[in-house]
Amino acid sequence: MRIVAGLSLSSLNPHVWKPDSPYHLPQLKAVMVSYADIHRIPRRRFRAMEHGIHQELGVPDGVKVYLDNGAFYFISREGETSRKEYDEFVENARPDWYPIPQDFIPTPQMGVEEQKRCFTRTMRMNRAYLHDGYTPVIHVSPFLEKYTRQIKSNAQLSAKKTVALGAIVPNLLRTPKALPYKDVLDSLQHTRQEFVDKELHVFGIGGTATVHLAALFGMDSVDSSGWRNRAARGIVQLPGRGDRIVANLGSWRGREPDEQEWKKLAECQCPACLQHGVEGLKASGMKGFCNRATHNLWTLLEESRWIDEQMAVGTYFECYKEHLENSTYRPLIDEVVALRLERQHL
Repeated sequence: MRIVAGLSLSSLNPHVWKPDSPYHLPQLKAVMVSYADIHRIPRRRFRAMEHGIHQELGVPDGVKVYLDNGAFYFISREGETSRKEYDEFVENARPDWYPIPQDFIPTPQMGVEEQKRCFTRTMRMNRAYLHDGYTPVIHVSPFLEKYTRQIKSNAQLSAKKTVALGAIVPNLLRTPKALPYKDVLDSLQHTRQEFVDKELHVFGIGGTATVHLAALFGMDSVDSSGWRNRAARGIVQLPGRGDRIVANLGSWRGREPDEQEWKKLAECQCPACLQHGVEGLKASGMKGFCNRATHNLWTLLEESRWIDEQMAVGTYFECYKEHLENSTYRPLIDEVVALRLERQHL
């Protein structure tokens, strides 16, 4: 499964995709930028359109650039994305992957009618972009099955090679009126079963625990900005264990590493830890941020690699319990594993 690292154009540090960077992660194969960021910085937009998004970001061959349409930003601030400007950007900047210009994201707090309007407007946009390249977007919501039926019933949409699934994060984070976890799992399973021939991307669930869920359901790619967001709050990730606070940066609170976890951090093989050790993770300022961010993304990539390897040799179902510490999502992973094993014995 491909891990797509979300970037921020306000600061591209650490340059983990650059071979000449001390933070280079050669196993990283894709990054994602938001069109909302590009829209807010006109000079970068024009340069990307003139030279291509790969050159503008300094992304080498072999690393794909995904474009997020920035739907939440535009609907909350400017109403709608300018389709003409978005189309112009895609044509000239040439990202490797790009969704429809705008989808209308339902939240759990919305009433059924409002969520229905989101479904109607998103499907209208999907149908407006039947030509090659644009990835249709669907959402985890009471209308997910209706999404899949309408896409499969349209010959051109059904012929698309990719589909993106959104609106899952608010439900996993248990925002008010969130769908029950069972419904979220059913949504992932339904999407994979309905689009067995397509490459599925899931927006925003690239965490060390949720990546297990995505892999178990056979998703092809997930994106995450959490590696940066956690680093800015003084948080690092541990494989199979989740988040730990290592730097006191103000009001952020969380669980600190225990003695065994500090030892694991001291033995970490990521580029940042090899160069700067645990003290580098604890540091403040840009240096500390770059060290923690690199460590977090390396940990996420290693977690995905571990899952893929265990799946490939058939040992995941035996090993995951020892590898994955109990967390919010561990019971969900147990449930999915149980269902997979039950189907294998039928």
